[in-house]
Amino acid sequence: MTDTNQQKTALVTGASRGLGAALAEALAETHHVVAVARTTGALEELDDRIRTAGGMATLAPMDITNADAMAHLCRSIHDRWGKLDLWAHCAIHAAPLAPAAHIDAKDWERSVACNVTATGRLIPFVAPLLGEGGTALFFEDGMAGERYFGAYGSTKAAQIALARSWAAETWRTGPAVHVLVPRPMPTATRARFHPGEPRAPLNDPSGEARRLLAQIT
Repeated sequence: MTDTNQQKTALVTGASRGLGAALAEALAETHHVVAVARTTGALEELDDRIRTAGGMATLAPMDITNADAMAHLCRSIHDRWGKLDLWAHCAIHAAPLAPAAHIDAKDWERSVACNVTATGRLIPFVAPLLGEGGTALFFEDGMAGERYFGAYGSTKAAQIALARSWAAETWRTGPAVHVLVPRPMPTATRARFHPGEPRAPLNDPSGEARRLLAQIT
């Protein structure tokens, strides 16, 4: 039996669908995946796919904005494996499109809580698990500054600015922090922002996950 302390581990936040689910499936070929998302049913479907392919996953149905739950999860990861090899942060709150002067206050608060505050809390939780040799992945979206993308675009840009600061601080010592740029995919988030867009020309999430992972190897 494999020693759990020697097994590669990957934490995927926002793993229930879209790019997060595709990354979890791809990583499960070589890692034990800890999959975090709010939707239990979607996580169970992900687990079924991973197990069918011969991989292993631990499901963590929780909200990343719950600081106590995330702290407990990271402690549990430490107690079981002692470390993390990779963290892919895909969780995002996509507020409805709206002019900047008409952003709903609750949508704004949810976007800040998920996209900015939770990321700022998670980095200190996860960094000790990654140590010097681990890898953290963040995913940039170019919609910041576009019309009607005020809530999503600005909070996503703040998240990426934080990731870039972490990358600049650790490039000599580790962990390795990468900001990657996914190509357009037929995800639920994109469908909300681009209703009626033809899906056929968009990139398959599974292929995109493998393309992005290849950039860090």
